[in-house]
Amino acid sequence: MKNITTKNLLKGCLVALVGICLSTFVVEVKAETPVVSEISVKPMQLNGSRFVTLCFMIRTTPWEVSRDVKLHPRDEVDWHTLESVRDLRESFAKNNPDGRLTWGFTLNALEDQRKNYCEIREYVVECQKRYGDEISYFPGYFPAMYLPRERINREMSEAIQIISNMVGHGYRPKCIMGGFLSADNLKYLAEEENIHVAHAVIWSQHSIDGGGADGSPSYPFYPSTEHFCKPAQGKNDFIDCVNLDGWTMDFICARRAGQSGHEITGYNSRRGVGPIETYKGWGLDLGHREVMHTQSIHFDKGMELNGFGWVTNIWETQMYYEFGKDLICGSLEKWVGDTKRRWPDVHFVTYGEFGELWRAEYKSNDDWNYKFIERGSGLGDSYNNLEIRWFMNKEFRLALLRDWHNKKSPTLVIDFTRYDLPAEEPKDPSPEHPVRDWSLINRINQKNLRPQDEPKELNALDSEDQALIKKYYPELF
Repeated sequence: MKNITTKNLLKGCLVALVGICLSTFVVEVKAETPVVSEISVKPMQLNGSRFVTLCFMIRTTPWEVSRDVKLHPRDEVDWHTLESVRDLRESFAKNNPDGRLTWGFTLNALEDQRKNYCEIREYVVECQKRYGDEISYFPGYFPAMYLPRERINREMSEAIQIISNMVGHGYRPKCIMGGFLSADNLKYLAEEENIHVAHAVIWSQHSIDGGGADGSPSYPFYPSTEHFCKPAQGKNDFIDCVNLDGWTMDFICARRAGQSGHEITGYNSRRGVGPIETYKGWGLDLGHREVMHTQSIHFDKGMELNGFGWVTNIWETQMYYEFGKDLICGSLEKWVGDTKRRWPDVHFVTYGEFGELWRAEYKSNDDWNYKFIERGSGLGDSYNNLEIRWFMNKEFRLALLRDWHNKKSPTLVIDFTRYDLPAEEPKDPSPEHPVRDWSLINRINQKNLRPQDEPKELNALDSEDQALIKKYYPELF
């Protein structure tokens, strides 16, 4: 870690924190030992910028939903050590000394009094003070599938208080790392906890990790009170909690449901920036090519189309022992370093920082209109003959697929999810009676899960659907 000189400390104390000028980041510490993170003079802005959000996840068991709801018996205390989290943080910082990340703790990881977890918590607090990292709560693996809404809300409040006590000086996270969180949970965060950012969707997830919630946009949005995957349509269904994704995926891979393995001969609908989904199965060389390809969708053409680029990912810290230090630290160092070299202006920021930047720019869902174009990488199931175009706005998302190698191949609609239609979330589940599918599916779903999802040409849609698409994108006709 970089030493901080007395001269820098004195200079840093003169810097004022203005509004959400997120790159001018002053860190709270004990009054007798003022410590500040490295700062940038130029304030960050959403538009015209590229961002990466990364979360390190700390847990006590796999599939840990809550204190007493654990779906896998393995105790991971020996896989969570001070050495492992320090090595991971230093691999992140090696080519990126000013970068910040988010730490996500399960409730058990926040409360476990065994030596390893006590040391990790102390180190993470040090990172918050030194670098400006965010310390946040991870409400287990997809709690919405297993727990009633009221219990999730109550445990979020408990965890936020534990984190505040742990860090001290009035610290509170700006974002909750929720996986899937119902509309009620997001409304509770905004209105009761004054937290206005949550990682509460995973792009196009279906039939992975025991459940799914396909149907949301892949970039930030304000959720509707009807369904957490649905953008709010107006003031009557608006929740002031920016809904962020957790994984940036290859759009060609993500159009299929589930997975048949991590190897290059199989398929995985979460292939992209994820370490397990990409580096573990494909190795450091091929895996890295796919990671950089996925990022280029957002940081090259995506930047041009949308005005900003965003890549996001979550790394579970137990991978250090499960898959080996060389692969995990090596891939992390290579990913971060090559990202900085290829896009020198990229900002590695916390989830809360990025969400608040977006919230400052967008006061509602009315003005965002996301567009993406990808031709597959040619590796594994990212087929290089396919071109996919995505269009996402407040009222719908639309995906068009074509074989660009074959000039006679038609352009087909493979997804048309209408957000202007009523939606409803499942009722409260319980650990004994989980509810696994929270997908928002109406007209056509890209996973081709139902007979009506069969791809079709634009002019084969009914007149009402065509009219809605023409309202936004007349050039498609």
